[in-house]
Amino acid sequence: MQLRFTRSATRDLTRLRDFIARHDPGAAARVSKRLGRLIRLLKDQPALGQAVEELVDTRDLVAGDYVVRYTVQGDHVVVLRIWHGREQR
Repeated sequence: MQLRFTRSATRDLTRLRDFIARHDPGAAARVSKRLGRLIRLLKDQPALGQAVEELVDTRDLVAGDYVVRYTVQGDHVVVLRIWHGREQR
């Protein structure tokens, strides 16, 4: 499987990293690295996340305090959005 990110997911990653970096640049690097490692697991384990009942073929991977929403399209895992669990959605 190949991994793809929507523009929204890429913006989410940047936004989260920038927010954390304002307070603790080291933590921002650690969170980015941890999220990247977990997201890459989806290439080999695309069913790792839980199904989202309201959305067909959509799953959420909870990665610590963060949620990675994704879908599988053919041989691609497409990361749709990423947010902190405390954010208003």
